[in-house]
Amino acid sequence: MAKLNWGMIGGGEGSQIGPAHRLGAQADGNFVLAAGALDVDAKKGKAYAQSLGVAADRAYANWQEMLEGEKNRDDRVDLVTVATPNSTHFEITKAFLEAGFNVLCEKPMTMTVEEGEEIVRTAAASGRICTVNYCYSAYPMVREMRQMVETGQIGKVRLIVTNFSHGHHGDATDADNPRVRWRYDPSMAGVSGQFADCGIHALHMAGFIAGDEVTTLSADFASTIPGRELEDDAMVNFRMAGGTVGRLWSSSVAIGRQHGFDIQVFGETGGMRWASEQPNQVFYTPLGGRTQIMEKGEAGLSDEAARLSRVAIAHPEGFPLAVANIYVDLAAAIRGEARPALPTAEDGLRSMAAVYAAVESARADGAWVDARPPMLR
Repeated sequence: MAKLNWGMIGGGEGSQIGPAHRLGAQADGNFVLAAGALDVDAKKGKAYAQSLGVAADRAYANWQEMLEGEKNRDDRVDLVTVATPNSTHFEITKAFLEAGFNVLCEKPMTMTVEEGEEIVRTAAASGRICTVNYCYSAYPMVREMRQMVETGQIGKVRLIVTNFSHGHHGDATDADNPRVRWRYDPSMAGVSGQFADCGIHALHMAGFIAGDEVTTLSADFASTIPGRELEDDAMVNFRMAGGTVGRLWSSSVAIGRQHGFDIQVFGETGGMRWASEQPNQVFYTPLGGRTQIMEKGEAGLSDEAARLSRVAIAHPEGFPLAVANIYVDLAAAIRGEARPALPTAEDGLRSMAAVYAAVESARADGAWVDARPPMLR
């Protein structure tokens, strides 16, 4: 099967997320990096793209040049990944969708709910795929949990408890570090800090596994280090359309926690637990039974979990291969195969609506507010 042409915007040399995308996109032989505008420094970005094997005439100075250069090519890119700073996601994603490109956008998809609704409309009008990189939902054992819920193995979901909390921004003396400071600056990060950065991964995961949507929420935000305008700790209670109750904690000052993303799903007839730091395992407890450890790669798992597992049992598959699974499903979708588990523009919109709802609730001392975007109510 012929490889698909892939282009990347942002994610240049020294980027935190760029290597995961390059490893993930090319891990299964579905994509080849054919074009890129990788850095705000045009000279540096073009040189780095060529060092990765991109032809000189497709190593672009900026995203605008890449759009003009690719849109009329017979061999133009089949997919564009947007891995630039948050504030640029909307403009770039919209422009490439309007030009007929499929787009994978890093989260958050947009900075406002209105922008999110515009991306949903643009994607629908273009007929192209618009995906948001909620890559944690692509771990094989997370897909297994979703399948267990869909097939009724734990009954109706009653309660979800999840958190995404780390301590890497807990040093008050590190306040001027540019990699930290921007996350708590409204002019760069938007209306929310930690919840928009990490908490929405946990919120998306809750809806993904449950197959449900968050309708209302109540939030408490705190800025625990002086000088931070946006929250570095957030507690969010939420309720879903199907009646599921949710509890979510997200923090960047939880010293001692490293990655700290985990989720517990409790149903009428069983419960499950998964943690990103042990992603190959799900702890499953049937009602009245003993806790079982389900392992990636073992016999008896769903086709969905098996399809996304690459190596034998007891061999770990980590974050880059979770990103790779997003690209596996994207390649299938571009080639005309349905992959309903792929995060959509609507997921990105729902996340941004939840961020604004949480900010509104926190400012109103935890009042319950509607978490749905206006166009999806």
